[in-house]
Amino acid sequence: MPDPTAPFNITVLGAGAWGTAVAIALAARHNVLLWGRNVEAMAATAAAHENTAYLPGFKLPDGLQVGSDFDAALAHAAPAEGVRTLLIAACPVAGLRPLLEQLKGRPIDHIVWLCKGFEYDTGLLPHQVMHAVLGDAISGAALSGPSFAQEVARGLPCALTVASHDERLRNRVVAAVHGGNIRVYACDDMIGVEVGGAVKNILAIATGAADGMGLGLNARAALITRGLAEITRLGTILGGRASTFMGLTGMGDLILTCTGDLSRNRRVGLALAQGKPLTTIVDELGHVAEGVPCARAVRALALKLGVDMPITNAVAGVLFDGDNAAAMVTRLLARDPRDELA
Repeated sequence: MPDPTAPFNITVLGAGAWGTAVAIALAARHNVLLWGRNVEAMAATAAAHENTAYLPGFKLPDGLQVGSDFDAALAHAAPAEGVRTLLIAACPVAGLRPLLEQLKGRPIDHIVWLCKGFEYDTGLLPHQVMHAVLGDAISGAALSGPSFAQEVARGLPCALTVASHDERLRNRVVAAVHGGNIRVYACDDMIGVEVGGAVKNILAIATGAADGMGLGLNARAALITRGLAEITRLGTILGGRASTFMGLTGMGDLILTCTGDLSRNRRVGLALAQGKPLTTIVDELGHVAEGVPCARAVRALALKLGVDMPITNAVAGVLFDGDNAAAMVTRLLARDPRDELA
């Protein structure tokens, strides 16, 4: 039996901003290896003790290992007698399937992912992608919640939720991640947790656009509240529990992403209000804004399922159909009245 007080061997697969921040935070208590596929970039990160490309200004702890050797990264967190391990995937949704394909046949017994969104081509949630690639032999968990990479790397407090159908894996993630300034809650509603984390990015684009147009705090509050209703409608149709959307990965993540200026998706909305084309906005961000491709996937899914998602449809109209931000607002205000909780 592993010593319950011993540090974990943790591998973080993906050296973007969020993966780097999680590695920094966990390296204070555990043996952490941060892996990235770009050999030159990882060598530069190791030499500088800083991920200047994705998380500049945050020095890596001395004990944090950095590398691009995939085999070594997996070996660091491979199941072993008497050793506590955790394998974390910190790639965007678009990179999850290719990463999982790399894990086929490898000596792993679990995977925890940090990405939020629907797979763009299939409309699948991350846990469904994992099942499609790896089947039932591997346990999976989603670690999600209101969290900006810069604040986590700085050591500021945050609270997260781990969702998994495997109680042992939930307990393993809590044991590894909960501590210091990070609180971790557990639940088994993977659909609810993943839908909340995905759709809130679309709504952050809407609130960013409204704020960029100077529509005021009343409009922002209305968008957030009605956005939560959209998340709940879609999430419950897909099998999530309504109560999940009132928690950290629903309301909590929605509030943070819609109001915090560190949110890339909110910044997309602010730029749309300035009349910038989407290609320019994405280039200027230099990072993935998951709400952009997610808007296309969720609009298609909502149409297929017959779920009313007017804010999502309006955002997708601006992003992909040539509508402008003012037209988005006009479209939303012109909707017929309805019962609030219907």
